[in-house]
Order: sequence, then C-alpha cells, then structure tokens
Amino acid sequence: MNLTLYGYNDHWIAVDCGMMIRQDLPNSPLQVPNLETADALDITPQALFITHGHEDHIGAVAWLWPKWNCPIYATPLAAGLLRLKFAEHQLSSAAIKVVEPGEARESAPFTVRYLPLTHSIPESCSLMMLIGEYRVLHTGDWKLDPEPMIGAPVNASHFQALAPVDLLVGDSTNAPLPGHSGSEGDVARALSKTLSQCKGRVVVSCFASNLARILAIGQAAHQCGRRISLMGRSMERMVSIARGLGYLDDLPALVPPHDLGYLPPDEVVIIATGSQGEPRAALQRLAQGRHPFIELEPGDNVIFSAKAIPGNERPIEQLKKRFTQLGVSIFDETNHPELHATGHPAQEELNKFYQWVRPKHLIPVHGEARHQQAHQEIAQALNINAPLAPVNGDMLVLDGQGLTCEARYPQPPCIINQNSVVAHPGLDNTKTTVRRGSLYLALPVTASETGWWRIGRLMLDSNSASPLDEDSFSEWLDDQLEEIEAETLADLRLALQPRLIHWLAEHMQHMPEVHLQIMAAEAPTA
Repeated sequence: MNLTLYGYNDHWIAVDCGMMIRQDLPNSPLQVPNLETADALDITPQALFITHGHEDHIGAVAWLWPKWNCPIYATPLAAGLLRLKFAEHQLSSAAIKVVEPGEARESAPFTVRYLPLTHSIPESCSLMMLIGEYRVLHTGDWKLDPEPMIGAPVNASHFQALAPVDLLVGDSTNAPLPGHSGSEGDVARALSKTLSQCKGRVVVSCFASNLARILAIGQAAHQCGRRISLMGRSMERMVSIARGLGYLDDLPALVPPHDLGYLPPDEVVIIATGSQGEPRAALQRLAQGRHPFIELEPGDNVIFSAKAIPGNERPIEQLKKRFTQLGVSIFDETNHPELHATGHPAQEELNKFYQWVRPKHLIPVHGEARHQQAHQEIAQALNINAPLAPVNGDMLVLDGQGLTCEARYPQPPCIINQNSVVAHPGLDNTKTTVRRGSLYLALPVTASETGWWRIGRLMLDSNSASPLDEDSFSEWLDDQLEEIEAETLADLRLALQPRLIHWLAEHMQHMPEVHLQIMAAEAPTA
C-alpha cells in the first residue's frame, strides 16, 4: 500500500497511491492510505506520479484522487489500468496524463524524469527528481533482469549518468537475499521444459500483471502443441490492455473457456488467477470442482508460477490439498523453484545499482523491519548514509545536516466499506478517545505448522495513553500467539482482541481506545 509525499517550499507531490487487502479482517476488505495526517498538515499534492501498474501502487487512486483533483502522470500500461478504474467509479479520466519511459514532467519546483527499470510488470520506472539543489531517486519496485521477455534490459549508462544522487529511496524487499533475483528468460525455459514433460491438462497460475510470464506460458504451450485459455477476470482485463499496447503480439491465439471441454486434455494449458488461494478466483473453483466449463481429473497438473505472499500460506496449502485429493500433480516454489522469479533485487543487484548511481543518503522502504535493516547494512558497506528505517507515518527531512525523522504520525486504518472510505470501526475520533488516549498496535506475524509467531519489532504508538511496560507486553503477546489456534489472520484477530483488551485493562491506569492491526510478515530464513 504505497503512498509517498515529497515536499519542498510548501509544494507537494505524491508518488504512487496503492491499496492492500486486510486478510486479518472478516471478508478481507480493501484498505487505502489514511489522509488525515496530510489534511491536518495542510498537505495537498499538486501532482501524482505513478511508478508502475501494480495494485499496491495504483489501487487507491480512484478512491483518494478526488480529494486532490491534480494531474496524474503514468506510463501507458498503468494509465490504461487507471482509466478502467476511473470508468468504474464514474470519474473523468482527463487528469490522467501518459508519460513514455524516459520522458520528464514538471510540477514546479519538481522536475521528474521516468527512467525504466525491469520488474514483474512492463513499464516499471524509477523517478529521478530534481528539486532545488537536490537530486532524489525514487526507485519504485525493480530488479536487474538481463532477459525480461517484454521490454529491454536496464540501461546502465542512463543510471551511471545520474551519479552522485543526494538521496535514494529504495526497495528493500529482497535485501536479505544473497545473489541475484533470477531472470524471466530462465523461467520461460523452465516452463517450456516442464510443460513438455506433462501429461493431461496443465493449469498454470501466476499474477495477472506478470505479462512476461503469461507470454512465456503461451509460447511454451505452443511449442508443446497445446492451446491456451485464460481464466479469471483480472487476467482477461490485463491481457486485453496489454494487447492493445502491443505487448502480447507474440501470444498464441486464445481458446474461450467454454470451448475447453471439446479439446483433448493433453492439448490444453489454462492460465488462471488464484495463486494466493483467493476464495473466488479461478484456481479455487477448479480445486472445488465448481468451474462451469472444465473439471480436473487424476493425471492433470497445476503449476504455481508465483511466490506465496506472507500470510497466504494456509489458504494456499488448503488449495493444494484439494488438488492432491483430486489426484492432480502440483509444481510449486518448494519442489520446482525454477518456475518463478521474484520482481525485486537481491544483494548482488543492489550493490551493482548503488555503484552506478552512488547515492549519498538512502532511505530503505518496502518489506518488514529485517528487510530494511539488511538494506541498511548493504548501504553501510558501500559508505552510504542510511540512519533511518522508517515506518508508515514518519515525516523525514533531508537538509544540509543529512536525514532526520522530524515527527511520527499514527496511521489508523481506512477501509473500503460499501464504496466509501471509512475509518475501521472503533477508530473514529470520539471525545472518549481524547480523554483516555489511544493505543495503536501493529503486530507482524507469520504462520508456522504449530501456530503463529511474531516477526520483527512490535510497532506500538500510544497517544495520550497511560504508560505501558512494553517488555512485559511483548512477552505476553508472544505467549498468546503460541496458545491461540486460528486458521486465518481474521480468526487470529478475533481471538486476540478480547484477550488484549483484558490484559491492558489490568495493566494500565486508564483504558485507552485500542487499534489493533495484524499484518502478514515473512519469516526470516536460516
């Protein structure tokens, strides 16, 4: 759920405006960034710059942009996706301005140039910002893919020409991982080899936005004498927009899903949504035998060409169990890691990129605390100043003295409820909240075979609340997570909330308004 605000001399711009899915709440509602802090500080961005078309970077634009009514700059694919969202919200898309990679736009005193970097969606760009005497590089999501399948590899000379930059705001997602993130070209060859060995039907599930993967699956199927079909609304929408932009000209002809039943099983490859165990996705319907056009049988195959997002492990395992019960063979990141490549840079790529642009200062963003800390260690080894690992709501300042955190503002969740943005129930600012104080608790957890574990630091922010012994509180929380039996984050939250309120009532002089957010985190590797 990305939204970054940059300000200089009281002129502000926004970079990205994404949403997230709250898996810890019933019905998994959508959450968007909270604009209360920006409103209170009288911050209204004069332009919105989009780095790429993933939902965690554009998903909240149609919800929040009407408050700003400013120009929106996006590359053609992201602009196409935004226009669809605006149409659904009955908004005019006149504010959406197309920027080709390499071009610059101005929102004085900001001059912003789009510089293409490879990622798991075409047209992902870093933003080189010239502001007064400062040169700031906002990387967005990226990797160094020598064979991206769609688009060109990263041009090193474009980034070397930027050096040195004053500040780099960079992707920490895979900072703990040694080596290289892998190439889409390697995945394409692995998919071709795997498909050639499969008998029966093949279902491949990947993210709808990974157009290079979709193209690789289609070409591998064609080489094996198989026809391809798309399943899932988001997959069909993404492919339609990409074809209009010429990105999938080499994708073989598609078979409508309702015609699949007429084809022999060993002539079929289905590209489906649902790799994360989503309850209403195509893959789930296939696993439950509820798809109207096809039924999987023993000897068929399902390939998960996507990494499990932290927090989704249990629904994915349940999905795989259903396929196993059907007699379907499963290929996933555990038994066939070569069938997926991440879209974020590992240590080798971070080192190479930073040697190109030679940043003086670095702010590590994305990922959990351990990812940011690993990113800081890389910066330290390269003599880059990276004193801060910010959390949501931090107001950071870059000046002649370097980087400092000026203030930290709590960010209560805002969820989408019946087509409107509202505070989560219990988070409205009432008089009792002011009188008794507020306690904001963000709890990062990961699932294990035996239960739930807390990962990284406990994010605790108390506003006018009575003092709390954080060490005792953390130990108590860890004990509760060991005891509670819960299948999903939503169940965990329902079980933990009353215990939490009871413990606080016994250990605090005045009971505050409690705002609990449970987040899926990735377990550290040994």
